Amino acid sequence: MARTAVLNPEQVPAESKATLDAFTKNIGFTPNMMASFAQSPIAFNAWATLLGGLSKALDVKTRDGIGLAVSEVNGCNYCLTVHSFTAEHMAKLPADEIILARKGHASEPKRDAALQFARKVIETRGQVSDADLKAVRDAGYTEANVIEIVALVAMYSLTNFFNNVFDPDKDFPAVAPAGSI
Repeated sequence: MARTAVLNPEQVPAESKATLDAFTKNIGFTPNMMASFAQSPIAFNAWATLLGGLSKALDVKTRDGIGLAVSEVNGCNYCLTVHSFTAEHMAKLPADEIILARKGHASEPKRDAALQFARKVIETRGQVSDADLKAVRDAGYTEANVIEIVALVAMYSLTNFFNNVFDPDKDFPAVAPAGSI
């Protein structure tokens, strides 16, 4: 059960309204997480800016895979539903690739290296080894790409923590709970 309000359109602070309206138009509905997050224009708009900037990082399959891997480690079932839906419908990942991504892997070697690295970053709270960095670099990722992977881990962790704290009702198709795959 949700532990914070899901705002109706007339309750959204003026400073959050344009950002929330843009998401609603783009997605076709207002996800409960966003209608809750919008209560803080500062946090909500900062997250939206980070999301917008990082939407240009790497490719959509890798970004969604990182979202799945991080959400699995953080036990965020809300984000797992969202990322599973977007991975299937936007990134066109088949079900077996979504399961692999949740485990921090991919069938494509370069993407696999990125997902393994992202999972190591979240599991170790950034205390990765030299070998971890070497593996992601050897897979063909530039220094800028490695920084983008770390930024994506941080961004997805923010929404994982938000959703784990406030537990908004899920508005995407259910997935197997974290840890049961």
